Amino acid sequence: MKYNSFVIFGLGKFGQAVADKLIDSGAQVIVVDDSEDIIEAYSSKATSAIVADLTDASAVKAIGISHVECAVVAMGTSLEASIMCTMVAKESGVRWVVAKAGNERMGRILTKIGADQIVFPEEESGMHTAKSLIASNFLEYFEINEDLCLVEMEPKEKWVGKTLKELNLRKQYGVNVIAIRDGAVKDYVDPDIPLKAETPLLMLIHKKNLEKLDRNIVL
Repeated sequence: MKYNSFVIFGLGKFGQAVADKLIDSGAQVIVVDDSEDIIEAYSSKATSAIVADLTDASAVKAIGISHVECAVVAMGTSLEASIMCTMVAKESGVRWVVAKAGNERMGRILTKIGADQIVFPEEESGMHTAKSLIASNFLEYFEINEDLCLVEMEPKEKWVGKTLKELNLRKQYGVNVIAIRDGAVKDYVDPDIPLKAETPLLMLIHKKNLEKLDRNIVL
């Protein structure tokens, strides 16, 4: 399930990485932190930027997040603040709560009090978490190593009816199409056969080219 409205509690490296990606995607994003300087930096970017003591349940409740679809509890090292924000989010009716945990024990505690998803990331994982929460062209994403990944996606509208040879996706996006899912996975892709709609392609791509491939670029 994808979401369009978010609240991010805590703007450390992870929280900022998630917030920046979501804001860039056009989502409605409320950011909350106890640092006035950090909140000031987000006041012109986020839908709403609020200074609050995240260990104070009353202060968190006063924000008013009952309309928000997804909350990201991004502190990681402050168990008290993470517990408060997770509990208030669930009590407020937020549909999905993602909580960062500094260790497995913390993750188990946050799960018990209602967190729907636990992550153990820092900045890079924050961007991947954000991408999994917003609308994306990718049907599947598989990380191969720190540089390469394998993605599955249906052909863009402008690709349909054109051959791989015509599209030259390697030049346009830096991808290698290695298979096509036409009923079953076919590991031989004829570059001279036109692509069909709703026939996913499996592509090997460098991570630095992911956003370019994911944008709705008109060829």
